[in-house]
Amino acid sequence: MAKIDRLGWTDGMSFISYGVRVGVRVNDPSILKDVIARLPPGSKPTSLQIVDQLYSVIGGGANQNAKVRRFNLVYWNMARVARSRSFEAALDALESHVQLTVAEHSPRRIFVHAGVVGWKNRAILIPGISHSGKTTLVDRLIRAGATYYSDEYAVLDERGRVHPYPRALGMRSPNSVESKKVQAEEIGAEIGSRPLRVSLVVSTKFKDGARWRPRPLSRGKGVLELMANTVSARSQPEMALTVLPKALEEAQILKGVRGEATEIVESILERAA
Repeated sequence: MAKIDRLGWTDGMSFISYGVRVGVRVNDPSILKDVIARLPPGSKPTSLQIVDQLYSVIGGGANQNAKVRRFNLVYWNMARVARSRSFEAALDALESHVQLTVAEHSPRRIFVHAGVVGWKNRAILIPGISHSGKTTLVDRLIRAGATYYSDEYAVLDERGRVHPYPRALGMRSPNSVESKKVQAEEIGAEIGSRPLRVSLVVSTKFKDGARWRPRPLSRGKGVLELMANTVSARSQPEMALTVLPKALEEAQILKGVRGEATEIVESILERAA
């Protein structure tokens, strides 16, 4: 840590996100605004001098003759999490890592990898890892009138209610691993503002040509589906196993492969209602 501390930090800030105290420092004051724009939804700036997690961001820029581009670097405590010629790529890595760190260490919330929409004052959860198609399904559901809550994390409180986590949707083009950030407002979505009880959990993956014939799961198996996608399942298993059954008290749980997302939207909304 001592070597990183000597790198010449010129600006920084601290914030609290879901109970986690995080500090960020930069080598160039002009890049701090770009870093702040990548903080998790709901982050609140503070004047704290002592933090739980520390991020250090080095913007590469160019030297005086503008012929040499330096690397952009991101450190989490003492570990390097990004090294790239592209500042945007470094910011993408920072954004993803900070969100995951907050999800892992939040003392009062359980973060489940899931897309979430609101429908008829209840929440629909779509658990799944990256590239499982949950963002595509969330996009189709909000275009059909559902309220946007998240395309990455279902944030659960101690009562099992789902809170908004309205980050920009990470939309991927077909056959591409690159994602484009799309604000939910750009596609006419209403953004959720209050916690909801869960009415439906849809555990599904895309399979070309598949027909949507989901099977119902018991509440116990539903808890296992969510536990498999819970960020803090290993670090805080007791809290997860307390919260997840509460989240499913009033919920239907369905599991099955699907074809195109547009083909199952109507079925999902009917079941949720």
